[in-house]
Amino acid sequence: MSINYSKRMDSIKASEIREILKLTQNPEVISFAGGLPAPEMFPIEEIKDVSVEVLEEMGTKALQYSTTEGYKPLREKISKRMEKFGIKMNADNILITSGSQQGLDLTGKVFLDPGDVVLCESPSYLGALGAFKQYQPKFVEVETDDDGMIMENLEEIIKTTNKIKIIYVVPDFQNPTGRTWSVDRRKKLIEIANKYNLPIIEDNPYGELRFEGEIPPSVKSFDTEGRVVFLGTFSKTFCPGFRLGWTCADNEIINKYILIKQGVDLQTSTISQIQLDKFLDKYDIDKHIQKIIDVYRVRRDLMIKTMKEEFPKEVKFTEPQGGLFTWAVLPEHINARDLALKAIEKKVAFVPGGSFFPNGGNENTMRINYSNMDEERIVLGIKRLGETIKEML
Repeated sequence: MSINYSKRMDSIKASEIREILKLTQNPEVISFAGGLPAPEMFPIEEIKDVSVEVLEEMGTKALQYSTTEGYKPLREKISKRMEKFGIKMNADNILITSGSQQGLDLTGKVFLDPGDVVLCESPSYLGALGAFKQYQPKFVEVETDDDGMIMENLEEIIKTTNKIKIIYVVPDFQNPTGRTWSVDRRKKLIEIANKYNLPIIEDNPYGELRFEGEIPPSVKSFDTEGRVVFLGTFSKTFCPGFRLGWTCADNEIINKYILIKQGVDLQTSTISQIQLDKFLDKYDIDKHIQKIIDVYRVRRDLMIKTMKEEFPKEVKFTEPQGGLFTWAVLPEHINARDLALKAIEKKVAFVPGGSFFPNGGNENTMRINYSNMDEERIVLGIKRLGETIKEML
């Protein structure tokens, strides 16, 4: 049977992370591969409580269609919570999405035509690259260091590149590297975007999971011309199964997102939004987030300590101040995809880093997650991984 598909299907491949996760279904495999929150931190009893209340008090409303924009009481709470990132917007500037991943897909629909250019960090979040690829853009990678995107390189690229549509960034505990941008880089990004009239997509799924210090002001907080789109999510601070995220932007842009979402799924789940809103009314989510932070900090510390003890000195890695990941760079002659296959034989998994570079290369890198495994399995898994690296060396 011969079927003609759209041309965009030629560029779409299975997510490497999803394919690796299939290999980790064996409970004996210690997986550092996914960006999975710790399931023991899900507030199951509280969700039971609010679910019953929602159905008893407003069941017909919760089970009915609702507006595309989302449940207004929840949007009001989100706008209030965003003040911790230095953002002052109202509920009308918030669109509830099915996870922030939908926000990325809507971004592609709103901004990208075939052949347009997306500027992104090198490396960048694989899920965003996959969402944008459906709209057939070109990716131009901007060099990064421990303070984020290097602004001199960004401006030079802008001066010499045609058809740039958006700048995509993850400034807080970046996926995959775990790095956090300096405040000066955030301010400079706004200056450059204003100068060249470019929209910025600020993806912030991890910003509240800070282990040390104060939350820095977001890129959006410095936005003077309404060109920054901020993507947030409850997947890392509440639970991913609810698939609740949000997009925040000034009126002109957010209205474009709302129009596009109407044609995609009409709206995000009504009952999930009302359940979350009830949870925020009855329980202290900041106290809940602090519990998550306390667990993840211990796991981060233990993983970094064990990596220092078990990894060869030739391997360099980041020490993130929050989030879910560390990023390791191996000697150039080691291919992390080959290493991953050997590691699976030892029942330990990670994500090879090459997929986070949209234009290829850098196959000697790896992303390692510390949020999803308990302390005992972190130590055992890192020891196995260290042994595998030493064998390849």
